[in-house]
Amino acid sequence: MEKLKYALFTGCTAKQSTPEQMLSTMAVADKLGIELVELTEASCCGASHLQDYDDFLSLVLNARNIAYAEKHGLTMVTICNTCQLNTAMTKHRLDNNADLKARVNEKLGEVGLEYKGTSLVTHFLYAIIDDFGLDKIKEMVVTPLSQFNIAPFYGCHNIRPSELQNETHKTPENPYNPTSLDDLIIACGGQNVDYEEKNKCCGFHAELQAPHTAAVLTGNAIAGAMDGNADWMVTPCPLCHLKLDTQTAHASTAIGRDVALPVLHMQQMIGLALGCTSEELGLKHHLTKVDFV
Repeated sequence: MEKLKYALFTGCTAKQSTPEQMLSTMAVADKLGIELVELTEASCCGASHLQDYDDFLSLVLNARNIAYAEKHGLTMVTICNTCQLNTAMTKHRLDNNADLKARVNEKLGEVGLEYKGTSLVTHFLYAIIDDFGLDKIKEMVVTPLSQFNIAPFYGCHNIRPSELQNETHKTPENPYNPTSLDDLIIACGGQNVDYEEKNKCCGFHAELQAPHTAAVLTGNAIAGAMDGNADWMVTPCPLCHLKLDTQTAHASTAIGRDVALPVLHMQQMIGLALGCTSEELGLKHHLTKVDFV
């Protein structure tokens, strides 16, 4: 198989709040022989907050990020669901509106850049499934996760809106019944836990406006996984990880029961199956202790 190479858009969270995600991303890429070219010039995607304040500025910002991937001639890979949504949405809008694209490029021209629309945008989860392949993952597993019941938590922005996100997936994802993360758990040798909340919102983007509602969403997600007899949860989104890993006290109060489970980044789960060490995966960075490694 030809070596896979991508332009990595890290977003903000993996370089600041969840450094273990960045560590594990690079460790897994190394194990899989995937080359990731970090887009060090890229900036925040707007986090779905700038979009509410200044839609055009958010388009310019994300088009700028994509333009750097285009300069490398590579597909852009994201490791955050919200980054994926905002970047993919920008690409979709500009590729389907020549006038809007021209306006954005007028601003980008001031810094010597141009958005052409030549780079695809996909999440690392789908790059692994579509381009690397789950069968290949299975072949490389050295430490099967067979003793664990693992609850996938998809979050919102990687699977919705489906007509947008499925533009870059070889195998379309049904937002009402997603399977990609479940399939990856199984490929790593784990037992996937099916539960109602796996494709719900974690509450992150409601935290400022409605903190109680956000805490209820977080609590319900963890409770659903616990009620499904999960040993731990796994998510492809660092923002979901922040809520599920660090907000268990608030979540427990909000739903009236104690809830807490270890929550791993998708990359950490793959890394465990591929034989990476705890140090390589940053497992000591979690607030909810990962005590099974």
